[in-house]
Amino acid sequence: MPSNQPVRFNPAVETIAPDEQETLQGMKDSFQDILETTSQDYGHAVRSVHAKAHGIARGTFTIADNLPPELAQGIFATPGRHEAIIRISTNAGDILDDSISLPRGLALKILDVDGARLPGSEGDTTQDFIMVNGPAFSAADPKAFAKNLKLLAKTTDRFEGVKKAMSATFRVVESALEAVGGQSATLTTLGGAKPVHPLGETYYSQTPFRFGDYIAKVALFPVSPELTRLTGDLVDITARPDALREVVREELVEHGGKWEFRVQLNTDLEKMPIEDASVVWDEAESPFVTVATLEVPAQLSWEQGVTDHTDDALSYSIWHGITAHQPLGGVNRTRRDTYKQSADFRGQFNGCPMHEPAKLSELA
Repeated sequence: MPSNQPVRFNPAVETIAPDEQETLQGMKDSFQDILETTSQDYGHAVRSVHAKAHGIARGTFTIADNLPPELAQGIFATPGRHEAIIRISTNAGDILDDSISLPRGLALKILDVDGARLPGSEGDTTQDFIMVNGPAFSAADPKAFAKNLKLLAKTTDRFEGVKKAMSATFRVVESALEAVGGQSATLTTLGGAKPVHPLGETYYSQTPFRFGDYIAKVALFPVSPELTRLTGDLVDITARPDALREVVREELVEHGGKWEFRVQLNTDLEKMPIEDASVVWDEAESPFVTVATLEVPAQLSWEQGVTDHTDDALSYSIWHGITAHQPLGGVNRTRRDTYKQSADFRGQFNGCPMHEPAKLSELA
């Protein structure tokens, strides 16, 4: 456990900018542009962000026994096993060739959880955590987030050949920066991410959440040898438009995997700000501590004509959950309406309204 005392949650830790609603409207306009463009292209509605899935897998989420009081919070206050389902993806709103190398995402849905619900998820019994393979968000606040989304909306569905060339160039520049100890979140977001194997990555919430009486960020760390041997492994994406889907399927059908779900408690609101999502919380100040495990048995993570139907039926949002894990900060607040907008659009366009599963057997 960290030596510093964790900060107790209080609604006052959030500061809402006076023009946040105006910024949110601009974001919703960008989301709508992306949704309308891609749905017309594909004749089918896909997510406005993280449209392309590389694998979907079912498993068991086990909450640890005898956690200390600071960690026995929210759903983690009660030890036990839960059904869970993960979706591995790339962050763009259009379905791109994997040679356009972008950050990886992993969305985790935990079923059959108890607790008072967040607005918009009343009546459900799921808890979602959406994570990306980097410790901090690419935008500090809603305005910066809106700017990024506007750029994505303008480049959605345009000049895939140019995107491929730019991605290759950005990867070279990003590698050069990393060689001298630097990194560019902008380059990574635009296609400069390394083509790492999705199953070897650590996935972070990036943004803060209420953690019962406290505040935390969360992360999913690969721990089984079958996964850790893939950490840092670069995938050959040459002339393989679905390379990531292929390598994830090869590994999961053979081995499955095990991850640890870890929590980083906030111990200093100045060093670990709530409203600046671009700040990495120092692990020396507050390390990540394991509170649960996720085990995925060997399985087929993608079967054409089957898994895509499951993907259509699934909807993930950081606002699917209980009030004890309320998303915090401006970036998270603006994600509530925009993620719902995306799910509602998909459900209406595809003629299949979204609903949260009570059991995995309800999914195709």
